[in-house]
Amino acid sequence: MDALVIGAGGFVGNYLLRQLLAEGKDTGATKLPKERIRVDGCEVYDLDMGNANAVSRLLTELRPAQIYHLAAQSSVAVSWKEPELTVNVNVLGTLHLLEAVRSIPDYYPRILLVGSGEEYGRCRSDAPLTEDTALHPGNIYAVTKACQEMIGQVYARAYGMGIVMVRAFNHIGVGQTPQFVAADFALQIAEIEAGLRPPVMHVGNLSAKRDFSDVRDVVRAYTMLMERGCSGEVYNVGSGHAVAIQELLDLLLDLLLDLSRESVAVEQDMSRMRPSDTPVIQADITKLQTDTGWMPEYSLEETLHTMLDHNRRNFGIL
Repeated sequence: MDALVIGAGGFVGNYLLRQLLAEGKDTGATKLPKERIRVDGCEVYDLDMGNANAVSRLLTELRPAQIYHLAAQSSVAVSWKEPELTVNVNVLGTLHLLEAVRSIPDYYPRILLVGSGEEYGRCRSDAPLTEDTALHPGNIYAVTKACQEMIGQVYARAYGMGIVMVRAFNHIGVGQTPQFVAADFALQIAEIEAGLRPPVMHVGNLSAKRDFSDVRDVVRAYTMLMERGCSGEVYNVGSGHAVAIQELLDLLLDLLLDLSRESVAVEQDMSRMRPSDTPVIQADITKLQTDTGWMPEYSLEETLHTMLDHNRRNFGIL
């Protein structure tokens, strides 16, 4: 098998599978029993990363040349509510994967561990974050991703394993759950247009600035890093630009059908506020571009329009 995507049942996994298949790779995918893989052309396996023996058995059977490790509890909001779950999935699951690979004789795959820009936490300046910037994770999710990364670095150095690590910044697109801000806003607007809710947008912190990328650009960066990234190294994956959540909202409101922006109220919802929120998160992507030649192909406006129109079609507006 050319490539195995672990944790492919989520938002990013389906896009990564399509990218790998488009590149002509013999591709497999793992998921939880309750999840669905909506991509044809790949072998699918149920796998619980908490079961070390099951992880070892599957890798021994398949021996994929490339392993993309996406299995994670990836919501910051959920990590505040369920810290133990977040630690078990994100840290222990990674350890089970690396130990399984290490224990298989004469097996030397390339492994991509996907972390997060949230690892940087609160920084002293608004400057773009390089991979050498000190990490100050400010939430449980970010802590677990920083721990995953450190474990990967130890295994790469100690055992010579071909591990590349990624700090992925906010990525958005069709199919993302409304736990995440862009998907939430796009859904609310479509529901307002369809008459399914009053013309009121419920929002959290609009002043925070984040680095948003189209998920299709992100998975392309992953496959390029798998081929060209340096083992033991960490790479930022993002757009290289920080955008305020307010600007994200404004871009979507500019796309309203048959309604003026003035006719839609915006109200802050305290339940959408986080206990701790980093003001600015922006990636420096020089290292990614230098080592792979990657460049984004989709603008933020194009991605948001695609997400909104997808919801509109679901409600019969388009």
